[in-house]
Amino acid sequence: MSSTPPPSDLDPAVAARLKRSADGLVPAIAQQYDTGEVLMLGWMDDEALHRTLTTGRCTYWSRSRREYWVKGDTSGHVQHVKSVALDCDADTLLVKVDQVGAACHTGARTCFDADPLPVTAPAL
Repeated sequence: MSSTPPPSDLDPAVAARLKRSADGLVPAIAQQYDTGEVLMLGWMDDEALHRTLTTGRCTYWSRSRREYWVKGDTSGHVQHVKSVALDCDADTLLVKVDQVGAACHTGARTCFDADPLPVTAPAL
């Protein structure tokens, strides 16, 4: 992506609030709406967010393929959007979804259960 995002139909009031990375992206955390399970992290620019808000399906920007992808279009593992919120700094999105099937490209339900790290800090 260039430093200037492509034109988008995202509501200008929403676009003005977003704090984007140098490449015009905002991290988007996908969370199962009813259980709170954290499913995955993707990236959105203004157009991906606009598509997510207006279609009810999560659209992300693939940094490796450099193209938009709608979660589930090829795998069938769809994310139906229930709500979208900005964090207090407006630099991260929380997308609550109803996940159909696996969220992770490995086939796992979540991207965060395959490699837990040991926590050695003393209990408080």
